[in-house]
Amino acid sequence: MEKIIVEVMLKPEILDPQGRAILGIFNRSGHAAIENVRQGKRFEISINQPITDELLDEIEELAATVLSNPVIETYAIYTDEGETA
Repeated sequence: MEKIIVEVMLKPEILDPQGRAILGIFNRSGHAAIENVRQGKRFEISINQPITDELLDEIEELAATVLSNPVIETYAIYTDEGETA
């Protein structure tokens, strides 16, 4: 079974309160070298057919309209082998 991964992150200019809270915990725990944390979402989509350009276009549309909010988020699509799609 093939897998496509969609990672969604807040745009850099959008505040990330959850990331800031995690950073505070890291810093208080003695991990002072960590200077920033951004929290995101990861979707693993199992596919029951070979991955084609048409299928990737379909996933791209879903990433842009369903999985992310294009006003405040960006996304990246990868295949199971780690290649950028």
